[in-house]
Amino acid sequence: METQEARLKRMRMRSWRRGTKEMDLVLGPFADARLAGLSEAELLTYDTILNENDQDLLPWVLGQVPAPEPLAPLLAEIAGFARARLARG
Repeated sequence: METQEARLKRMRMRSWRRGTKEMDLVLGPFADARLAGLSEAELLTYDTILNENDQDLLPWVLGQVPAPEPLAPLLAEIAGFARARLARG
């Protein structure tokens, strides 16, 4: 069975090593900053997000295409985090 520490490490690694650099830069910093504070339900949703294709994820995060309802709240949080990060420079 995977320990919580190993789970978070795996999720952070998968967040930084995506198929596209754009999603690395969206998910990686979010994972570093927020994963440890997510609830169990949110972690399960995040794991589902990690299994999605980057070609689907990017339009959802950018708001170009509506995200699937179960993923939408966490994807909105990820998108807001990315926007705030970019605004800070």
